[in-house]
Amino acid sequence: MKSPAFPRSRLAACLAAALAAAGAGAHAGETVGEGDGATTGEYRDRIIAAQALAPLPPDEGERGDSDGLPRSLRVQVDWARNEQGEQRYDEQGLSAGGYWETANWGSWSLDATAFHSDRERKNGRGGSGGAATLWQRGLFVDGGWRIDNGLGAINTPSLDLQRNQYRFFLPTVSLAGLSTQWNRDADGLSLYGAFGRAGVYQGTRVVGFDVADGRVGALGAQWRPAPGWTASASLLSTDGRIVPDALGQPGLAGGSSQAVHWAAAWGSAHDAVQINLLNSRGPDPSVLDPGAVRTDATGGWIDASARRGRFRHNYGVFSLDPGLVWGALPINRDVRGGYYRIGYQYGRWIWNAGVDEIRSISGEGFDGRYATAFARYQASNSLGYGASASLRQVEGSDSYALQTFLDRRSDWGLTRLQWDQAGGGGDIGRSWQASIDQALPLREGRRLSVSLGYGELGQPDQRSARSTTLSLYGGIELGQRWSLDGNARWTRGDGPSALRGVDLNLGLNWRIAPGWGLSAALYQSRGSQRSPFALDPLALDSPFQNLPRQRSGFLTLRYDYNAGRPLPVIGGAPGAATGEIAGSIFLDDNTDGVRAASELAAANVTVVLDGRYSVRTDSNGQFAFARVSVGTHRVQVIADNLPLPWSVEEGALPVTVEVRDTRRIEIGATRIR
Repeated sequence: MKSPAFPRSRLAACLAAALAAAGAGAHAGETVGEGDGATTGEYRDRIIAAQALAPLPPDEGERGDSDGLPRSLRVQVDWARNEQGEQRYDEQGLSAGGYWETANWGSWSLDATAFHSDRERKNGRGGSGGAATLWQRGLFVDGGWRIDNGLGAINTPSLDLQRNQYRFFLPTVSLAGLSTQWNRDADGLSLYGAFGRAGVYQGTRVVGFDVADGRVGALGAQWRPAPGWTASASLLSTDGRIVPDALGQPGLAGGSSQAVHWAAAWGSAHDAVQINLLNSRGPDPSVLDPGAVRTDATGGWIDASARRGRFRHNYGVFSLDPGLVWGALPINRDVRGGYYRIGYQYGRWIWNAGVDEIRSISGEGFDGRYATAFARYQASNSLGYGASASLRQVEGSDSYALQTFLDRRSDWGLTRLQWDQAGGGGDIGRSWQASIDQALPLREGRRLSVSLGYGELGQPDQRSARSTTLSLYGGIELGQRWSLDGNARWTRGDGPSALRGVDLNLGLNWRIAPGWGLSAALYQSRGSQRSPFALDPLALDSPFQNLPRQRSGFLTLRYDYNAGRPLPVIGGAPGAATGEIAGSIFLDDNTDGVRAASELAAANVTVVLDGRYSVRTDSNGQFAFARVSVGTHRVQVIADNLPLPWSVEEGALPVTVEVRDTRRIEIGATRIR
């Protein structure tokens, strides 16, 4: 995003303010105490911290209520025309959001939508919907407790030990209700509870929440029973399971389940181990009949790690019964075995390797071995190259996937050349793809990444499909009032299973007046296919695949209101110097940490700034925090709505904001190959 215009008159005013601050400091220190040998009026160099700079003069046209603590409000009206499958329908929506700081009640964030649609539904034509989420974070009470409360369309909370999983994933559950989490940092005690109606998120640009008849309840606690030890217990009860409907969209099917997760972890400077036990009661996840017989199932797994010099070792064992469940989404089950990983990083070398031994408990699932290896060498500051390989071995049907790549940084930006190849028996045909990704170094206010790929997708008992793909991702400021951003992908294929056509997610934005904006957007998706280069048998594939012919056009009128002393500043004193944090969350398919034009966005994912203010990513994976105080902040992704099997590394990302600068960050979700 381009920084606001900075006229000469404003520049002079800012220089005068800085000189005045420096002069005041100089006069205060002209007379040095007697006995230190210094003379009166001696010159000193002084550095003024960004946080101590005098408030900048307001931007042209910038207005705001200067009374009270920082606060903001966003209101927008949306109109959309949609086409999905054979259905064509219109939607009208109203959205509101914002944040406000309070003196005694923590920080509040709001994200709400309401819409009307004439889309055909099972119970008739038309209907209204929407979603609302209200968060209160950072409420401090007696006893050293810090409280976070949520109300509306939320996800069940999770504890550190529940999220800290190396090979297995326990998803959160979406619900319409309330939640509370109490944390006492002094002794590591954490308590949470949530209760409400089950449901699923729906929509592309205007996000809604479809509430079902079932209930969701969750309780959990984490504590430190002894030095070096942490323990936790979580209880989850859900009515319904999320399954794909006829158009590949998530919907709820009947069937209730209850599950309890216990965990205990020990850690030192170089070693760690975590023990997990999971017990559940519910219908067989592979049977969609809501009246299916409920069964008891048990699972357990142990994850351990050890650091020895430049090497890191990860290893574990697991046993998960066939009928094991946790919440409404699928988890790993019907497996027993162990794994080992070794990693090395020093100087210019990074490499790792591992092997899994997996057996099906019922005899109907995966039964074999999985091995993987990766290596990268950084030849110079501008050149790096490497390769990866994976092998899936099943009796009578072995499969492999290979990848080689080269990264080069030059005056043309960052370039990646990549070759992928897969083959073997079973449902894996011979496939390959050659691609080039180019992130161009453009001037401020412009960004562009280009990807070009050509390959062949093999299918058992079908003729191979060859395709060429050209992808673009970026944005550009078209003067002071106009901007264009988004991504586009064109695919041309010649086989029976090849995708053809154009995928679009483009937005044209017009700043009508201070606080007012108008946006027009076009979204089109032809669907998605499972990657033949991902072979990990423990990686859960998302059951939700968008089918072709999904197209939408949007028109949005938006108003932003800011108030405070003098305008809202996140994380700093009112009136301090500010900047902005903006970025996107995407599915990092090649795990290079750079968003390529061919990589998909992660929509409707929660992003939290400094543990206090939250926003959700839009349909292009974008998020932004305006008027953030200068200095170092922490951005954390709550992976509540990431598609399986993608995940985001735990922990908060440090981000440094400079005066009147937009700090862009791209956060990639990864999956085990």
